[in-house]
Amino acid sequence: MTSPTSNAQQPDVSGLIAAIARNIEPGGLAKHLEPFRWAVLADYMQPLTRKRGELLIGQGDTDRKLYFLESGDLKVDMHTPKGIIHLAIVGPGSVVGEGSFFSHLARSAAVSAYSDCKVWVLTPADFDQLSHANAHVALAMCMAVGTVLATRMLDMSHRLAVI
Repeated sequence: MTSPTSNAQQPDVSGLIAAIARNIEPGGLAKHLEPFRWAVLADYMQPLTRKRGELLIGQGDTDRKLYFLESGDLKVDMHTPKGIIHLAIVGPGSVVGEGSFFSHLARSAAVSAYSDCKVWVLTPADFDQLSHANAHVALAMCMAVGTVLATRMLDMSHRLAVI
């Protein structure tokens, strides 16, 4: 089986690798996703840019894409009947979209560019191809993203502020 970009030049994820290495948040991606694994992962992701204020994920959307943030900042908000709940500002070297990626449920929050940013997108179809072609990398990615998800759930009480 060939990877999605086997006939094209491999995407340059060096900026993403550097951002992940600099991210010192507890439960960061670097613990389970060593730089050598990104050479494999790069073939299954596509780069995407967003300008400040542009929407990346809409609350209620049903796609399951996973986004790895190389540069810039993302704002995570939940719209409720009583107003907007600001959940987080996510910086370079992190990931968003992990809840829906794992749960297959609709997006629970909206994510927009807080500043101009570059993200790398992993679709469920590309993850499926990765898991068949290189199960060790797919497992490491799941462990890394699962660690982020678990850490965020434990830390949720510190992130909430109604705006």
